Amino acid sequence: MDHVLTVFVLLWSSGLQTKEHNPLKDVRVTRLVGRRSRCSALLERDGRSTNNDNDIWDLKSAAVVCRQLDCGSVVQVLSKFQRTFQRTYASSCLQPKSNQRKCLTKRSHLPQNSLEITCSDSVRLLNGTSLCSGRLEVKSNQSWSSVCDDDFNLQEAEVVCRHLGCGAPLVFQGGLYGELKASVWSKEFQCEGNESALLDCDSSDSARNTCSPGKAVGLTCSEPDTVRLVKGLSPCAGELEVKQQGQWRKVDDPTSEWNLKAADAMCRQMNCGSAVSLGKKWDSMYNLVWQIDSDCLQSESAVRECVFTNYISSQNILLINCSDSVRLLNGTSLCSGRLEVKSNQSWSSVCDDDFNLQEAEVVCRQLGCGAPLVFQGGLYGELKASVWSKEFQCEGNESALLDCDSSDSARNTCSPGKAVGLTCSELDNVRLSGGTSRCDGRVEMKREEWRPLVTDNLGDQDVASVVCRQLGCGSVVSAERTVSHSPGARWFLRRPCGQSDSNLRDCLLSKGVKGSFSHILQVICSDILVRPIISFAACNDGVSEANRTELQVLMGSRFTISCSIQPQFQGGSFQLILTTSAVSQNFTLPAVNHSARFLFSAAVHTHQGDYRCVYHVCVFNHNFSSASQQLSLTVSASLTDLIIRVSVVTVMLFSAALLFCFKATRGQKPKGEKPIELDFLGGAEERKEAQARE
Repeated sequence: MDHVLTVFVLLWSSGLQTKEHNPLKDVRVTRLVGRRSRCSALLERDGRSTNNDNDIWDLKSAAVVCRQLDCGSVVQVLSKFQRTFQRTYASSCLQPKSNQRKCLTKRSHLPQNSLEITCSDSVRLLNGTSLCSGRLEVKSNQSWSSVCDDDFNLQEAEVVCRHLGCGAPLVFQGGLYGELKASVWSKEFQCEGNESALLDCDSSDSARNTCSPGKAVGLTCSEPDTVRLVKGLSPCAGELEVKQQGQWRKVDDPTSEWNLKAADAMCRQMNCGSAVSLGKKWDSMYNLVWQIDSDCLQSESAVRECVFTNYISSQNILLINCSDSVRLLNGTSLCSGRLEVKSNQSWSSVCDDDFNLQEAEVVCRQLGCGAPLVFQGGLYGELKASVWSKEFQCEGNESALLDCDSSDSARNTCSPGKAVGLTCSELDNVRLSGGTSRCDGRVEMKREEWRPLVTDNLGDQDVASVVCRQLGCGSVVSAERTVSHSPGARWFLRRPCGQSDSNLRDCLLSKGVKGSFSHILQVICSDILVRPIISFAACNDGVSEANRTELQVLMGSRFTISCSIQPQFQGGSFQLILTTSAVSQNFTLPAVNHSARFLFSAAVHTHQGDYRCVYHVCVFNHNFSSASQQLSLTVSASLTDLIIRVSVVTVMLFSAALLFCFKATRGQKPKGEKPIELDFLGGAEERKEAQARE
């Protein structure tokens, strides 16, 4: 009995498709031809044909065809180039409940790529998280029946998983993926485990015709060994290869839709940690290669669900380098997250009591990121794995964390909030070029090399905001696209990546755009002006002071505060702002030769305070300003004032001392007694009158 049925779908290339494109949306079925059974069909695609088919037909897409044909689960999909003269159809008809025969349109006489879809026919898994998991149903006499787990064991599970092109069974039990939605299978399977299809197994009649709640078989198969990296320095680095239909082939990226996030998803599926770099190797051989839908991969789907095939004459073989032994989880970018370390193919969390700055520097370097910014417990969630049993002793210059010395740790648990969360800075991979400063110009990014950034006018403001923030250039003033006719490769950003705080490096796509125009993103950030310089000069008997932040000037002295700025723009003005404890004053002068001088003819106490220069200029139809550092000025008494005050005080002290001595020689009573009138003038009559008055 042939339990694997094949469907042929003829495709034509509609040109370069966006990743939002759904190939099933444009498939239009006119008729089923060449049928060997009701599940074998030849489908066609409307439109003009080319030799290159860029549509993405992976297992997920082909599964829709299998469901429409009531042919169970999809097993594999393969495209083949051929010439044909078949009728075409309109694609939007290919929906789960559409009538395929009503979609007939016209005849095509052009070369096409045929899509060969293989369905499982007699078994299917429903409501699962992947094509290798779900509630098991078996088909007989064109109707589907659920299987009760009392009539199902490991041997049957092995046969079903193999039949569906999956790996060994991981879990099978009742109620995993919902309750019964069909009649109950009336036979008990008696498989040996090596059969190619479940219906090839012996069976015996079962006494049951119902199944208790929670007893419908739910099956989870492992993913087959379908992906590897070869010709690299480790099993986690090299050329990407995928195994389909028993054959290992390279993976091509003809439309350059892969980015570092897609590579990271691949590294995770290979248990190889985080993605460090993504590259390509040119191979001009005309050969059959696999291609992988990067959108599908980033949605946490298994690799084999995202693979499709194509004939192409120019190949960009993918090269991926994974971190292997460390990874960051649940972060906002590939350079942040909860740290885990791999040993013996299992991952362990790290407790922050066993982690310091030297270890953080090594991890950030190993992941291709910049210096560590923050590392502390609980930043990115609690422990989800066992605890690393050793204490790292890094010097900080090692290339990998496991290269560091270590000692056994007494801990085998980690307190809540202690799992290391690490945030590394981003490398210098974005810049603004060709402008008046580092904060305006054409956006360029670096992966293997610096290239301009091409946009599609969707979210340019958001991308510009990320650029300004990463460069420390303030906020976005403008973001515009300009047409460039210069040859050379460009970088593209993958949507919706780049529209938030995500790292733009993670989202880069590589597309060669040579000899054709493209729209380059031009950005102006708010901090385009360099910082003005404030300086001070005072004339005190020929002595001048300048370029200090804490200064002193004598009362009445003449002094000057100068504002200047490096040449960027013509014109503008300088505002000198004086702030005291009581008031704030400001003075404005036009910028002449990029500078202005504020002269004070005589220093007074009201000139004491904090000074700052602010440069204002209008360029690009926007007003910009930039402030200097602060200068503090103290006004003190002049030398003449000091001499006079010292002289007066000296005279007063000397006079008081003489008076005290004179009174002491005349027998003046101590303080508190009635004072004796002193005869300073010396007349007898005046003395007698004084005595009479007493």
